[in-house]
Amino acid sequence: MSLGTLPYVQDLGDGIRAIDTGFHRPRFDAAYLIVEGGRAAFVDTGTNHAVPRLLQALAAEGLAPEAVDWVIATHVHLDHAGGVGLLMQHLPAATLVVHPRGARHLVDPSALVDGARAVYGEDELQRSYGTIVGVDAARVHATHDDSTVSLAGRTLRFLDTPGHARHHHCIWDERSRGFFTGDTFGLSYREFDSAKGPWLLPTTTPVQFEPGPLRASVRRLMSFDPARMYLTHYGPIGDVQRLGAGLIEQIDAMVALGESLRSHPDRHAALRQGLEAMYRAQVAAHGCALDGDAAVALLALDIELNAQGLGIWLDRR
Repeated sequence: MSLGTLPYVQDLGDGIRAIDTGFHRPRFDAAYLIVEGGRAAFVDTGTNHAVPRLLQALAAEGLAPEAVDWVIATHVHLDHAGGVGLLMQHLPAATLVVHPRGARHLVDPSALVDGARAVYGEDELQRSYGTIVGVDAARVHATHDDSTVSLAGRTLRFLDTPGHARHHHCIWDERSRGFFTGDTFGLSYREFDSAKGPWLLPTTTPVQFEPGPLRASVRRLMSFDPARMYLTHYGPIGDVQRLGAGLIEQIDAMVALGESLRSHPDRHAALRQGLEAMYRAQVAAHGCALDGDAAVALLALDIELNAQGLGIWLDRR
């Protein structure tokens, strides 16, 4: 088996591979494999259903499961970390690296599972995520702000980046001058690329959206002058300073929309409509080949989750 035989693996250079986890649709959810000196690390895992793909990508590098030193979760939302426990069962030498606020949830994922079940129901929970399993606490390493781990001498640096979630950190890789950003630096689906490059939008998924910390986290990432951002949704993007400035503008616009609808009698529906109108206008201005209806269809889940997250933020305030 070689990388060329795996259509869902993309070689990004600098020993980094993007693996399409197959969640929801193609090029929606990525995990990353970093290889250095015959040792490996995974950043985010997707769901349980992605684990065979991750192991096949490792084998295509000529590496055994024992060669994986680190499994890193940017945060504990199930589209990023739902497969952590199952993957760790296949990697006997690996340590799980997770934000300290998220560590207990990956040791005992019952609260994560209960929350997902309440939103999706048991049937959809199994279909999308499978049976979530925990990780032995002895195999868990909790980070702190500006801490590091070494992958065969390659330093991976962790920054506490709240705003999307309080259990979120981003990972700076000096070798590639790139950040593995989870959801802190937003979402950028390849279907929306145009002659202007990628289009980026914030994610305010429930339940811990906080605009002030999110703006600060985005600015902190930009202060490193990164060459690339490795997004979970989806893939590597450049032109970081322009996109980061636009991301902050969009956060401000979403906050203004939420404030304007705070007392609306059907606030959730109004938030959905407002976000849909915002995205239609932005996609058209970006010169995307998709028409407005097709764009909204691809963004349906994000519109729903962003509206929910804004509503929870408004209520918490």
